[in-house]
Amino acid sequence: MAGGKNTGGPAYKRPHGRNRRKNKTGQDTKFMFEQLLIKISQALGKNFLPYMVIGGQAVLLYGEPRLTRDIDITLGVNIDKLNELLNTIREIGLIPLPENIENFIEKTYVLPVKDKDTNIRVDFIFSQTSYEKQAIDRANNIEIKSKIVKFASLEDMIIHKIFAGRPRDLEDVRSILLKNHVFDKDYIFKWLKEFDSTLDQNIFTETFENMLL
Repeated sequence: MAGGKNTGGPAYKRPHGRNRRKNKTGQDTKFMFEQLLIKISQALGKNFLPYMVIGGQAVLLYGEPRLTRDIDITLGVNIDKLNELLNTIREIGLIPLPENIENFIEKTYVLPVKDKDTNIRVDFIFSQTSYEKQAIDRANNIEIKSKIVKFASLEDMIIHKIFAGRPRDLEDVRSILLKNHVFDKDYIFKWLKEFDSTLDQNIFTETFENMLL
């Protein structure tokens, strides 16, 4: 889920505090995440797989720095593109975690992998809705070490997090709102209302309204 396309966008925030702990080889965790994000972004672009970074890495961009141990990426393709994704991740040294990949994908729409060099986990999430594909079209182009990585927009991060609804997700929304006072509320309400309509209740819109008080 993602805001308007930028060639610059907000500066990528370097993790602080615990996020800067070194691994056993002395490598900086921040550096490892940045390098892996760049590597994945370039490989997905080369193989024409649209994507956006969501999860903790996107929260670092828009909200308060916090500990994050993995990378979450939404793809703008369905599971019929599994072979293309498998070829892409093998090119860059990512190892699929499920034993039976096809069965796991059909049940979850997620392919979890591990980077063999850093042991960082990456979850690739296949798109199931027109909303996700539109959000990817709205993703922000963020420059990291002179390379472009596509991150979900601030608005779509808020939508993602409210839809997930876990305490950690709602705390992330609060941190994003505290740091960012200008954003497209109408866009957020539009999609939250649409998701509410499928449940015949107003849980998502009410959650967002309460956060704005």
